[in-house]
Amino acid sequence: MTKRINDRRIEGLDLARALAMFGMFIVNFGVITGSTTKGSTWLIALQNLFEGRASAVFVMLAGIGTALMTRQARETKDSMLLRKNRVTLWKRSLLLFVIGIVLYGVGWTGDILHYYGVYMFVAACLIARSKKMMMFIIGVILILSQWLQIQFNYLAGWDPTYVLLEYLDFWTPAGFIRNLMFNGYHPLFPWICFFLIGMLIGTLDLTNRTLRKILLVSGLLLVIMTETFSTIFIKMTTTHLLDVESALYLFDTGPIPPNIMYVLSNTASAIVLIMGSIYLVETCKNKVIEALILTGQMSLTHYVGHVFIGIGILIVCHKLGNQTLAFSMLYACCYFLGCVIVSVWWRAKHRRGPLEFMMRKWSSS
Repeated sequence: MTKRINDRRIEGLDLARALAMFGMFIVNFGVITGSTTKGSTWLIALQNLFEGRASAVFVMLAGIGTALMTRQARETKDSMLLRKNRVTLWKRSLLLFVIGIVLYGVGWTGDILHYYGVYMFVAACLIARSKKMMMFIIGVILILSQWLQIQFNYLAGWDPTYVLLEYLDFWTPAGFIRNLMFNGYHPLFPWICFFLIGMLIGTLDLTNRTLRKILLVSGLLLVIMTETFSTIFIKMTTTHLLDVESALYLFDTGPIPPNIMYVLSNTASAIVLIMGSIYLVETCKNKVIEALILTGQMSLTHYVGHVFIGIGILIVCHKLGNQTLAFSMLYACCYFLGCVIVSVWWRAKHRRGPLEFMMRKWSSS
């Protein structure tokens, strides 16, 4: 039986959330400034390292948070409490979905929140399922996702002139469903796996250092294994069976498309970051880490803010498109630093960020 997790907030999760948000800023500002390939080799490699991985950490943390929030209902099997938790999650998922659609409507086509809302809506239906059933569901989703990627055109709906930048029929029923389920930036198949894996991790006793070491080592080994096997599979299949493009499509660990190798590699790296963050908070907490924790606790506010404020500044300064990677990364660092300063200032006066307060108020009403 899993040891009961104590009720003290695990601040390492907030630190991981802040670090994931920083990675998302680097990726998003790189894309919006058109700078992802305009830099030195090491800068491009660094940019590619964050691509897809930062968002995966963000989604996995949401799954962990969901498991922690619904722990009492799961353990007691109280049907009324389970229903109450589901309603709360469904309300939150609706708000996230609406905010995400608004962001998409104002031009932020890289939004993750409307996908995030759908993950949470589906996951709310699964909070009482056993670990074995959850693992079975995750396996089925992974296999089905890979099958869909092989059977159908992954670029359907994307503008051929601006591939993976502009989705032509997003606002039509067919295009919206296709984007949401299959080939958007964070499609339900297979991205919900990160959320469900997070829920599984959240059922464990994350205050147990021995368990965390096991997860950390397992994550490191899985990263090494998946990256190694990815390289081997690509080399082997391109010798006689497949062309390079097809081999990369099936076995690369990049986010487009999110194949099985991608999910495994990014799950592993997310676990490493999360366990490492918990360890850092427990062993060397200082003013900087405390500030990052506060920033992670306001991640929803800062995510929405980086669209309206962060990209807004770039528009006013005429810095959209044709920028260097050095510029976009420096801008991401400066904007993140601004978020940290605002978080410390805001939390000195308020218990929650503005959108976090609205989320709690809405879901508890």
